[in-house]
Amino acid sequence: MDTVKILNLEIHNLTMDSFLHQLKAGTVYTPNTDHIMQLQRDAAFMEVYQEADYKVCDSKLLVFASYLLGTPFKDKISGSDLFPAFYNYHQDNEDVTIFLLGAMEGVAAQAQKNINAKVGREMVVGTYSPPFGFEKDEAECQKIIQMVQDSGATVLAVGLGAPKQEKFIHRFKSQFTNVKIFMAIGATLDFEAGNVSRAPKILSELGLEWFYRMCREPKRLWKRYLPAAPRFAYLLLLQKLNLYRDPWQGQGQAKALEQPTDATADAKLPSSPGVSI
Repeated sequence: MDTVKILNLEIHNLTMDSFLHQLKAGTVYTPNTDHIMQLQRDAAFMEVYQEADYKVCDSKLLVFASYLLGTPFKDKISGSDLFPAFYNYHQDNEDVTIFLLGAMEGVAAQAQKNINAKVGREMVVGTYSPPFGFEKDEAECQKIIQMVQDSGATVLAVGLGAPKQEKFIHRFKSQFTNVKIFMAIGATLDFEAGNVSRAPKILSELGLEWFYRMCREPKRLWKRYLPAAPRFAYLLLLQKLNLYRDPWQGQGQAKALEQPTDATADAKLPSSPGVSI
């Protein structure tokens, strides 16, 4: 598959249609600029991303960046667009059943009702909204694994925010023996439940979906988005000038081996809600 390199991440260059056609199994992550910036400082997150089967462009800003670098993306495939496209594509495929993991209490269950009504069958076969900090509780994690196994789901859609959702999938995917496809989908469960509205299409096309979300939740999100924007632009300029250096190459790679475990890394870094920026 063709890829586009943005800073230190190779992102697959696919159209939505071609991706839906070839996605039969594997792990799907949808990087945006927030993820890219986390990958500059979180070695554990970088390892998780390197082992993903599919990394597709979740951000219009990354599309703009790809044009600047001379290797444009064919399409923006955000998690909130990919997931409904996926379940509609497999509407009549009885082999595809989905378990929804994440969001606040009751949100995933409402998303289940809405999705099943849209596709006309019981495609979503189970949901669970785990308590805060569950990833540090092995018993809770094993409970989740058993729930998914018992449901018979062949697709696990995880909406816990980054990097928590990707690290959870990476850590436990081998134990989900019935699951063929793992999707990290961020805030998509809230959109599917109908309790959070997406940005107007014009803002999304202009790469301002993150700004719309920040204006709706300024106290929670401004620290995540505003400080990272100039830093990303600076690093992108360095890449354009062939001056960017991957922090995990050379001496940085040795430091990466000394990084904290998933649990301690999660404690230091806030989870992103999965909004495309």
